[in-house]
Amino acid sequence: MPLSLVLRYRAGTARRQARAWVAVINLVALAISTSLFMMGAALTSIWVPYALRYPLLGFLGGFALGIIGLWLSRWERAPQSLHYTPNRWLVLAMTLVITARVLFGLWRGWHAWRHAPAPGDASGLAAFGVAGSLAAGAVVLGYYVSYWMGVRRRLRRQMGA
Repeated sequence: MPLSLVLRYRAGTARRQARAWVAVINLVALAISTSLFMMGAALTSIWVPYALRYPLLGFLGGFALGIIGLWLSRWERAPQSLHYTPNRWLVLAMTLVITARVLFGLWRGWHAWRHAPAPGDASGLAAFGVAGSLAAGAVVLGYYVSYWMGVRRRLRRQMGA
């Protein structure tokens, strides 16, 4: 897993050419993912308090971070192309959020399994941290939705000018 994190970070900070079809595919995939994620959070909110509120706030926070990421990205314009390099610190932050969410989920699962209540005992341990974990996932979704919207917008402005 450490190697995959390093490779993810390197790929996330690489200089890339902005392509309209890549931005559109990413936005469609993110729209589907976000919709399914929020529907799952709404369903989970039946049993877990704040399971919808925290992801909504996380999505808004991630959206704002994506806008900041667009401002901090390095943009290189050429007559027929647009290249960008995402900000290393924000890519690192998103990578660490994903890592923390996965590790927390593993810990929570192990802890719930180890301290499983007797049948019929209603324990809140299994739901511990679910809303926060959903919020972390929503931050990442919000970040990438706004980032790819911004890449698409800049590309349209560049090619339209």
